[in-house]
Amino acid sequence: MSTVDWTAWHPQPAEPDAGGLRQRKKRLLRQRLSDTATEMFLERGFDAVRVSEIAQVCGVSEKTVFNYFPTKESLVLDRGETTLASLRAGLADTDHSPVEVALRILFDELRAMTSWIAAQDDPHQAAVTIRRFGALTRSTPSLRAYHQDMTDRLVTVAAEALAQRTHRKPDDPEPQIAATALLGLWSIQFQSLGKNLDGTRTPTQIHEAVTADVGRAAKLIDTGLASLEGAAPTR
Repeated sequence: MSTVDWTAWHPQPAEPDAGGLRQRKKRLLRQRLSDTATEMFLERGFDAVRVSEIAQVCGVSEKTVFNYFPTKESLVLDRGETTLASLRAGLADTDHSPVEVALRILFDELRAMTSWIAAQDDPHQAAVTIRRFGALTRSTPSLRAYHQDMTDRLVTVAAEALAQRTHRKPDDPEPQIAATALLGLWSIQFQSLGKNLDGTRTPTQIHEAVTADVGRAAKLIDTGLASLEGAAPTR
């Protein structure tokens, strides 16, 4: 099976260099497992593919697959861990507003994706393939549930960071609604990609259109989030 390097636009958490060749082999196997699973899921549907089949194609045991990915869903939706780490670190930096932090993460993700599309032999077909990936996520109940669970975790992390920045408790209404609004920007980007990855736009046009959509949404919530940090907490 010919696989696509999906991790080029699904960046993985950095790993230490300790172990040298051994660590590199582990990273390559992890990438191969994820790439192969993604191709098989797109071809046949998520529920129609067993983890044992992915293992067989990659020449490893099913146990080995689960050593790298705790669930079948995480074979294709584990980018959230990287986003979570970036969000936690970014919101801890009070020199930048929450919206600025979110936009930086989102635009880095978008740039990685559009750069990957531009580097393919057939950029238009690559864009359509990514759109199919999004459709797979939306149409598969277990993937939707996994995605929602990760979104809930991101909201929790954002609420904790915003509470720390504003001297509130994480379960106070203000950090809770602010975190929910902030994470809504990811939904806007996801929806905009679904609209613009139609196989007719160039990578530059996709980037500009999605950036504009996310920017409009960010402008709408920026005032509210700015007032959160300027207001004194009530007790």
